Amino acid sequence: MSKSKSQTSTSDRATAYAQEVTAGRIVAGPDIRNACRRHLDDLKTGAGRGLVWDVDSATRAIGYFEEVLCLNGGEFEGQPFLLHPWQAFIVGSLFGWKGQDGHRRFRTAYIETAKGSGKSPLVAGIGLYGMTSDKEPRAEIYAAATKKDQAMILFRDAVSMVDQSAALAARIEKTGRGEKVWNLAHPASGSFFRAISADDGQSGPRPHVALLDEIHEHKTRMVVDMMRAGTKSRRQALIVMITNSGHDKTSICFDYHEYARAVSAGTKQDDSFFGFVCSLDDGDDPFQDEACWHKVNPSLAFGKPGDSNGGVPGYKYLREQVTEARGMPSKESTVRRLNFCQWVDAENPWISGPVWMRCEREFDIEELLGEPCFGGLDLSGSRDLTALALYFPTQRRAFVEFWTPGDSLYDRARVDQVPYDAWLREGYIHAPPGMAVNYAFVAQRIGELTQMFQLNGIAFDPYRIKYMTPELDAEGVMVELVSHGQGYAKSQQSGLWMPRSIELLETLLTEQQIEIKANPCLRWNAAGAVLDADQKDNRIFAKRKSTGRIDGIVALAMAVGAAGEQEGSANIDAFLMDPIIV
Repeated sequence: MSKSKSQTSTSDRATAYAQEVTAGRIVAGPDIRNACRRHLDDLKTGAGRGLVWDVDSATRAIGYFEEVLCLNGGEFEGQPFLLHPWQAFIVGSLFGWKGQDGHRRFRTAYIETAKGSGKSPLVAGIGLYGMTSDKEPRAEIYAAATKKDQAMILFRDAVSMVDQSAALAARIEKTGRGEKVWNLAHPASGSFFRAISADDGQSGPRPHVALLDEIHEHKTRMVVDMMRAGTKSRRQALIVMITNSGHDKTSICFDYHEYARAVSAGTKQDDSFFGFVCSLDDGDDPFQDEACWHKVNPSLAFGKPGDSNGGVPGYKYLREQVTEARGMPSKESTVRRLNFCQWVDAENPWISGPVWMRCEREFDIEELLGEPCFGGLDLSGSRDLTALALYFPTQRRAFVEFWTPGDSLYDRARVDQVPYDAWLREGYIHAPPGMAVNYAFVAQRIGELTQMFQLNGIAFDPYRIKYMTPELDAEGVMVELVSHGQGYAKSQQSGLWMPRSIELLETLLTEQQIEIKANPCLRWNAAGAVLDADQKDNRIFAKRKSTGRIDGIVALAMAVGAAGEQEGSANIDAFLMDPIIV
């Protein structure tokens, strides 16, 4: 005990961590390196903006963890909460940086690390410090989430810490017993700590410290806004958000993820915001190189790579996760997101990025002039993409063209968080004027393509096709339209259905038997595609579960399915004409 007290009272551990990271002696990712450089730069120039670095306050907060708190659970039960250097950097920064008025500098903190790094106990300790030792009378401390069960996970960490600490147990009163404890009270300051959720129906919280867990699971801004609205009457309220990486890039979590990165890098200026975002460098592949694991699992860095455990969450555990993901491709996305802080485009994507990228090629469609092909057409309303795919079975090549309404291009680029405007400039999409896609432009392009290639038919989604056929007639386009079932049922007209088309496209992709013309819009569609399955394991694309648009992938699957049906019929005909005699 005395040893840790000496360490925390005589050194500036937050600054020491920043120096070690920037010098390369502690392995960290690009966003943590930026956060550390920001800290060191603020030590040099922050006074000009009214910033004060209070080493004593930082040391006091760090010391509270190591002298007062104990950990709970498994091998850590009852052990002193000795902070890892990265944790000391966070705690020291939040309580050491102040304004000239002496109040806390940072009012919002966003912390993103891999699963199992120790985020929850860290912020539970911050909550206890805010309740007992932050010199705030009648402090309200909340563990907040969208659902009460989720909020209680973090709150139970705080309750367990109280149980493990004789000093806290003597000063804090619990309401409820065992797993049913719902309130911690600190009578000396009139403060309390409890869990709260959006479904509580409680109004008027005035948090001194609000701890928001698993922000990537928050579907809306409701909880964040509820907590922020209550801080207006507090002198130095603090909102701390913790999370794993997510998959929804239209979520509030991704908004804060990007904002934290920008503030740490200095591209945005906000002296009241603290960001600690674990991330990999470009080119890092955690499935190929264990050396990068430390960047996103900061507690792991204090074990040795050869150890069976080697820190938290442990090399053994991470190796098991990687091995399973290699053998179960459906798990890869989850492992990359939870264990290696990689934002993925869908929670359980249909196809992995590496598989898709191995099939992308740069080629000119004029190389295919005169070749036979089959089409797939997915028509949109006012907000989706209209997509036309052409698949050339003899060449095993394909390309997809997109149309999107020109008048709402920039608004939807903001909503979908993709650069439609850049894609338009670079020729990857078409954007005819209007608030909905004018099918006349699509029909005109189909007419042009029929003159270039031997287009043997276009499989279509029956949705809105009645609006398309008059435009084709007006353009004089003579091409066979073939209905394609979109759900689990086959088209009565053609027998085409999505489970078979997906299976055929999947086989081409996984066996690298197809070359797809590179198009970032199509790549985005592929990354966000998710499947649903029925009891017989027939699979279809699940548009509602997919992130972003998947129209190009739907069109491509239909084109491949139409070609597969044609090839299957030809094989049957050949068999009947030349039967095998036994």
